[in-house]
This record gives sequence, C-alpha cells and structure tokens, in this order.
Amino acid sequence: MSPGMVAHNIYAQNNMGIESPEKLIEMLYEGVLRFNAQAKKAIKDGDIEKKFYWANRSISIIVELIEVLDMQAGNISVYLSGLYNYQIQLISTALVENDTTKLDEVNNVFKGLLEAWRETTNVA
Repeated sequence: MSPGMVAHNIYAQNNMGIESPEKLIEMLYEGVLRFNAQAKKAIKDGDIEKKFYWANRSISIIVELIEVLDMQAGNISVYLSGLYNYQIQLISTALVENDTTKLDEVNNVFKGLLEAWRETTNVA
C-alpha cells in the first residue's frame, strides 16, 4: 500500500462521515500540523522511534496531497506539487539533524495553506 493510501485510510477509517473532498483536504492539512507537533516533541524528548513514527505519518499525508493534485488545473497544481515536495525535504532534514525549526517552518506553511483553504472553500 502506498504511503498516500495509508494517509487516506487513516482519515477514512476515523471519519466515515466526511461530507466532502474539501473537508478531507482540511483534515489532511490539520493532520500534518498535529503529526509534526508530535515529531517535534519526540525530537525534544530524544525519542528516535517516535520522531520517525510521527514524521513518517506527516510525510504520508503530504504524499497523499501530491497524489490528489489535478495537474490539468494549471500553475497552482505545479506550484503546490513543488511546495509539498519541499515540505517533505524539510521534514526529512529535521529528522536527520534533529532540527525542530524545520518542523516549525513546515507548520507555518501548512497553517497558511489551511487558512487559505478554509477561506476559499468555506469549510465549516
């Protein structure tokens, strides 16, 4: 099973009543923020196993976000693909270097994406 399917299944299993794809994207963004916070805590605690566990969950969600992009939609999809891939690089660097500032950077990006997504989709 691909990492993207793992991320999708996490949410599908826990949220059987998701009413829209827009809500799913919002939940995926929230998941990245939540999992990065857990990875950051694990780095600070020196817990290598949990650091990788949470970071890999976050990366799986970002892979899912890349997979669902409609590349026929034009420049925005190309931009998001590059942005998402860069976020994966930052998380990977954070793991190798135990650098929580990289996770903060990723979270700042995803907070902005989440806010913009909510504004454009009016997801309650």
